[in-house]
Parts: sequence; structure tokens; C-alpha cells
Amino acid sequence: MVAKLNVNIDHVATIREARKTIEPSIITASVVCEQAGADGITVHIRGDRRHIQDRDISLLRECVTTYLNVEMATTEEMLEIALETMPDAISLVPEKPEEITTEGGLDVIRNEAIVRAMVKKLRDAGIFVSAFVDPSTKQIEAAKNLGCQQVELCTGEYADLTVGAKSAHGEGAMKAAAEIKRIHDAAVHAHGLGMKVAAGHGLTYRNVGALASISEITEFNIGHNIISRSVFTGLYRAVEEMIEKIRLGATAS
Repeated sequence: MVAKLNVNIDHVATIREARKTIEPSIITASVVCEQAGADGITVHIRGDRRHIQDRDISLLRECVTTYLNVEMATTEEMLEIALETMPDAISLVPEKPEEITTEGGLDVIRNEAIVRAMVKKLRDAGIFVSAFVDPSTKQIEAAKNLGCQQVELCTGEYADLTVGAKSAHGEGAMKAAAEIKRIHDAAVHAHGLGMKVAAGHGLTYRNVGALASISEITEFNIGHNIISRSVFTGLYRAVEEMIEKIRLGATAS
């Protein structure tokens, strides 16, 4: 089975917000991604609205014809947005105002009370709920116990280990292999609990193949690398190329 690809288009909005103008359009971006074969669209609406805005979520809900996955923090403000716009899925993520991008998985255990309450309200409304967590057995089990239907395994550490040539040989390659095993074992554990398994954060055309070979992972959320590639190839081709890499990884397993 080949995992699905949801394209994160946050950084199309980042370019738009650099000039506080109307272009590039995230609606156009979402349509191009879908036409190129993406299985869904992912966006992260942050508290500081650094890229995606409230109106974007409403417009995307009207225009996305595949699957709309919205990442958000576990706050009352975000819960209201979710219940008003009703995306197909909500991914609960940690968030710090000073971070450049999400730095790791949500500590579901430490935030048990608010996660439980938010998950219940989302599920009561009929919204599919995923939790973005580190590949940790304890975090996965906590997410399951709190009602999450999916975990998205944070691949940030793996991505850091596969930047450039440092994972090509020696200690770097051993660390990368160990992280692949950790992600694999976490995916198997989550699947065994009856949860769906996604993965994302920092994944690229160069490193996604090894994770695409893990059959328990049925969805990838990838953004920055695709949008970066699109500067040179165009968005349609950039999405196609990532789908090709995922398929190659799956067939190599």
C-alpha cells in the first residue's frame, strides 16, 4: 500500500504575508496540488497568524475537494475555528510563539486534561482527530486513551540526521538507521492499537523513501521541501515528484 500525500501549503501563505497582499493564492495552490495528485491539503493556523489566516481556512473548506487537514494548538480559540469551519481532520500540535517552526511532538501526557476535552468536542462534532507526537510508545498510548484516532509521528530528528551528506556513512548513517527503526516500531505499535499512522516534519525528496517503506504509515504531511522545489520546477511538478518518491519507497520495501 502506498501512503497518501497531504501537501502543506503554509509557505505559499508565508510569501503572501511577506507583502500583506493577495498573491500567491493558497486557493490556487490547493487546486494545483490536487490536480497533480495530492490526496489532501494541510495547513497550520498558528496563534500569531504568521502565514495562514482565519479566512484561509474558510475558503479552503469551500474549495478543497480531497481532504482538508488543519493543524492547530490545543486552545479554545482554535477549537472555535475548527467547529466553525469543520475540516475533515484536525491535527493537534504544540506551539511556541518564539519558534521558527514546530520543534517536536505534542506532550499528550503533560497536557492530558486539555487534550481530552478538545478531542471529545472535535469528535462529537464529527471531526477526525490526530495528534502530532514524538515516536514514543507512551505518547502514542496516551493519545489513544484520550480518544485520538490517529497519531502523526514527528520525523524532525530523522530529518535533521539526513540533511546533506552527514548520514551517508559512519556514525551519521548509524544514527539515521536507528531513528528509522524508532519510527518503524512506533508506527507498528500505534497500528496495533487500532490507530491510523501518519508522519511528517522536515521530510524531503531525499529522505522520504525509507519511511515510505514502513507499511503502517498511511499518510505523509509534507510542505516546505515541496514549496521550495516548486520555485524551480513549478508546483504541479514538485507535487508529482514527491508522490513518485513515496511510491518508489513503498515498492522498495
